[in-house]
Amino acid sequence: MKTLQLAISAAIYLLFWCVFTYLLVFLGGPFFSYYFPLPEIIKTVGSGPVFGNIPLLPAVIANALLIVAFGVQHSVMARSGFKKLILKWIPSSLERSIFMLATCLVLIWFYLAWQPIDIMVWQATGTTSTLLQLSFFAGASLVLWSTFMISHTQLFGIAQAWYAYKEKPMVEEDFKTPSLYKISRHPMYLGMLIVFWSTPEMTVGHLVAASLFSIYVFIGIGYEERDLLARFGKAYADYMERVPQLLPIGLKRVQSTKQQPAKART
Repeated sequence: MKTLQLAISAAIYLLFWCVFTYLLVFLGGPFFSYYFPLPEIIKTVGSGPVFGNIPLLPAVIANALLIVAFGVQHSVMARSGFKKLILKWIPSSLERSIFMLATCLVLIWFYLAWQPIDIMVWQATGTTSTLLQLSFFAGASLVLWSTFMISHTQLFGIAQAWYAYKEKPMVEEDFKTPSLYKISRHPMYLGMLIVFWSTPEMTVGHLVAASLFSIYVFIGIGYEERDLLARFGKAYADYMERVPQLLPIGLKRVQSTKQQPAKART
């Protein structure tokens, strides 16, 4: 059984990376085609066939509901109450993997059912276009890098299945702030925002996706920080005081708790 659980976790991990990589194709496809032709079957935010869309609704509303579905799945399944409920039916070593599987399934539906709206909002050329494309890949790299700055294998469920396979207890990690986490509390979310908005061809459809996913990012940050405060208490509260939420600007100095000796009056 432990071997099966590890195999399931590994398979879901590989599926997630395929689905996540496709998100880059989905959002960047319009300018990827500058360099190589994309087959017509490849779905992007601006083109491609539509399957499984929500019927009888305007494209903007139907697309918005797809993103809402992703937000609901992601937020509900990440809460401790839902985790306690689902652990009645699955082993704890697979809880995170099941979360990742559900995320993959919702994203696959999102790709298939998305209805492109190709009305152009802006179309950059020349140096501006190049800078936006470089920003897109920089944001994607930041997301990937951020997962390795923390526990990559635990984030995606591999560590839990591996420890169960080795019959060892998972060690609860202490609060830490490696690398970029010293200057931004959420570099992964920052990378996502960069990816959403860095495009030389912004259509109405892409604008809807970028706007709603950005709103969800800030909602997700709120839920995540609430959970982190509950888990780490004062350590995380102090971290919030001295490190900005996203952009590494406006750093606050850590105030010393030691009282300075009072000067003698003359």
